[in-house]
Amino acid sequence: MPIKILHFADLHIGMENYGRLAPPLGVSSRIRDFLDRLDEVVAYAFDHDADLVIFAGDAFKTRDPDPTQQREFAKRIKQLADKIPVFMLVGNHDVPGMAQKATSVDIFRALDVPNVIIGHQDGSQVVHTKSGDVFLAWVPFPIRNRLLAQEDHRGASIDQLDSKLQEIITTIMRDLATEAADQKMPRVLVGHFSVGGATFGSERSVMLGRDLVVSKSALTDSVWDYVALGHIHKHQSLNDSPPVVYSGSLERIDFGEEVEDKGFCWIELDRGKTKWDFIKVKARSFVTIKIDIRDSGDAVSAVQAKIKARSLDGAIARVTVKLHAQ
Repeated sequence: MPIKILHFADLHIGMENYGRLAPPLGVSSRIRDFLDRLDEVVAYAFDHDADLVIFAGDAFKTRDPDPTQQREFAKRIKQLADKIPVFMLVGNHDVPGMAQKATSVDIFRALDVPNVIIGHQDGSQVVHTKSGDVFLAWVPFPIRNRLLAQEDHRGASIDQLDSKLQEIITTIMRDLATEAADQKMPRVLVGHFSVGGATFGSERSVMLGRDLVVSKSALTDSVWDYVALGHIHKHQSLNDSPPVVYSGSLERIDFGEEVEDKGFCWIELDRGKTKWDFIKVKARSFVTIKIDIRDSGDAVSAVQAKIKARSLDGAIARVTVKLHAQ
């Protein structure tokens, strides 16, 4: 019997652009949008009897979210974890600048919240679900300053550090694949990084720090039955067997994502024959209205008519007007 997994990523609670103060939480209406999308994830997991939920990183917009944002996120994760094992990977937006500081999701590890696994460093674990065991391996966002702290790399150039980081990640992937090969159960790899050949979206506008690109060949070992990725906001599949998939972000950040569908992945995990689907969510619509009034006698009326002709219920809209220079 297949093991049912929900894979999502890049929640970014804390994005407030194009928002306004919204009761009853007293936060931006845009934060409310992102929480609503997480509510859709929770509801789908329960309605479809998920065996495991995988979050592939970036819970918040910043590394130090405010208490209200933390409370609302934790409330929903706890709701899931009361019934379903939840794995949360640390993404680049979750990691503080200093190695000694906690990540934005470390509180779950500190409190040892039942049924919640935090991937704060590369590792693996057998996860027991009601439909069977899963070998889960993970690689969080690669952090350059952890290398800088080592004496051997002091004074190294960015290119030298990139090369060393690539070498380290490749070795980690190889070691995890070797470990997975010894398991008879289905195997899943979770990562938060850019992969060569992937199409970037608006994450460039919110990306923290210099990005590292991991070779796709490091992820396509046949030992894996599914590779769940986070970091790039545009949903996409990079490989068929095994499936190497970015679930994409749950909510639109800006007009660069205007035409992109948002959602999460639903996986029926089975050794050697995994199936998966992309499930769309009700992300806030972004609408661009382009108006040319150069030949219009009544410019104001022309603009008003164009806007009224569009369906803008609940949408975030922008209007661009082309007119003659005065």
